[in-house]
Amino acid sequence: MPSAETTPASVREPEPVRPTREDKVAAAGSELIGGPIGRRALLGTSWWTPLRIVVLVAIGMFALGMVQKVPCYDSGWFFGASSQYTHACYSDIPHLYQGRGFADGLVPYFDKLPGDMDYLEYPVLTGVFMEVAAWLTPGSGSIQLQEQVYWFVNAGMLMVCAAVIAVCVVRTHRRRPWDGLLVALAPAFALTATINWDLLAVALTAAAMLMWSRSRPLAFGVLLGLATAAKLYPVFLLGPLFLLCWRAGKWREFWIATGGAVAAWLVVNLPVMIFAFDGWSKFYTFSQERGVDFGSFWLIWAQNTTTPPSTDFVNKAAMVLVLLCFLGIAALALTAPRRPRFAQLAFLVVAAFILTNKVYSPQYVLWLVPLAVLARPKWRDFLIWQACEVAYFLGIWMYLAYTTSGDAHKGLPTNGYHWAIAVHLLGTLYLCAMVVRDILMPERDVVRRSGDDDPSGGVLDGAEDVFVLGTAARIPRHAHFEGTPVEWGSRSSEDSSL
Repeated sequence: MPSAETTPASVREPEPVRPTREDKVAAAGSELIGGPIGRRALLGTSWWTPLRIVVLVAIGMFALGMVQKVPCYDSGWFFGASSQYTHACYSDIPHLYQGRGFADGLVPYFDKLPGDMDYLEYPVLTGVFMEVAAWLTPGSGSIQLQEQVYWFVNAGMLMVCAAVIAVCVVRTHRRRPWDGLLVALAPAFALTATINWDLLAVALTAAAMLMWSRSRPLAFGVLLGLATAAKLYPVFLLGPLFLLCWRAGKWREFWIATGGAVAAWLVVNLPVMIFAFDGWSKFYTFSQERGVDFGSFWLIWAQNTTTPPSTDFVNKAAMVLVLLCFLGIAALALTAPRRPRFAQLAFLVVAAFILTNKVYSPQYVLWLVPLAVLARPKWRDFLIWQACEVAYFLGIWMYLAYTTSGDAHKGLPTNGYHWAIAVHLLGTLYLCAMVVRDILMPERDVVRRSGDDDPSGGVLDGAEDVFVLGTAARIPRHAHFEGTPVEWGSRSSEDSSL
């Protein structure tokens, strides 16, 4: 190990980026805790490191989200259909404890359910997560008490996932640890964290992104495969990775990652697939058979016409739309002035899937939060998007309150709910537009303006292009460039080892 005396100054770790010095909204918000950090502040000299602060804030916000569910925990989940909606505290978790056979000790995928859902409709790893929580739930007492404990056990396990997400986002961009506060403070993150089990897949995906940023493609692939075994959307990240590795000529790393993902997915799924195929396939058949549902523009169409589109038509049309979006993202990746950052394309592909899908449950925002922070760590844009998601969160529960309150009609009517959907769609499209602008004009990208190329890109960071369809590696234009310019594609070996 070289000593400090023999280490050249040029290869020392650069100074971390402080959002309060480059982001006006972050600087204004910091006034609540004493103002922006000074240039003479001694960072990293006490126990209060950025990582620990972000994790503690994330846990605190998660706890506040649990407190928001108190009206339902006490009564709303059990007495009165509309109470859980008027208090905006609905959660699938307590309802499915009995509804999916966990209260009766049934084994997911293997034992058939007595109700209208014959098998558990979740991917295998999520089913395992649900089953472990059921094992930790005492089987004695009233069913109400068991469901309360089951939700609480799941909330504790999901809080661990939230902490993992915060750690991974902080560590993925080494020079930007404070960006993790965007995840920790995201209101939609706290409000939706315990609605369902999506945080498991989000945590595994965030860990995979961290491993890729550390140039560990096999670990990335294994974690991404596990994430896909918990939820479908993480597999879409292989698409952007394919495009970026194609442009940079990093085929070996891509195939290692893909092989790891396939192997990990098979290890989890193959045993259930072989011995309980009907139960294993329920997630996939249910996804195809379910009709147009909450949160999608398809629902606005279906509820405003006398001849709503059929499920088969919507399945095919949604697939065509998402494929067109993916082709547009591919063209963007191969023709942009500089190879896009991995997090930027990852955000765009997941957002495209969400925008074109026939259903948008409020907890799906969790899929995008870590990717949005890594793709566009700009406080103004992030908070605009979060405001739109909070509006949708309230809109869907108020609409359900309206539809379940009988003649009282307490809540938001159908037209009002359609506006809530539109707000969600426009907010997501706005953030997508900002990311696309950063890709087309990399000098506007706040990450690259700080002097980095692709800190989440691992082997792609600073790599030369070997295949492009447009002009690449050109001098930034369209805006005054401040900060240390990056000599893209010409990093020294010493720089690459940092």
